[in-house]
Amino acid sequence: MNDIPFADQAPDAPELTDYDRGRMQTYLRLLDAAEDGADWSDVVQVVFGVDPLVEPGRARAMHDSHLERARWISARGYQGLVWDR
Repeated sequence: MNDIPFADQAPDAPELTDYDRGRMQTYLRLLDAAEDGADWSDVVQVVFGVDPLVEPGRARAMHDSHLERARWISARGYQGLVWDR
C-alpha cells in the first residue's frame, strides 16, 4: 500500500493536476498491472489499500477511475509534463 492519500475518484480535468503529478508512480503501476492482466480486486487492495470485499463499489470506482486517468495521461496528458514546466 502507498502512504499517499487517494481520492475515491481520479480527476477528470482536461489538463494534468497536482493530484496527477503526485501520483504518477501509481498511474504507472496501474497501467503495468492492466497490461499484465492482473485482477482489479488484487490491484486495488495492494495499490490503494481498499478491500474490495468490504467496500466493493468504492474499490471498483477507485480502481476504474484511476486506471482511466492513467490511460488518458499515457495517451494525451503526458504532453503537460513536457510543456507545463
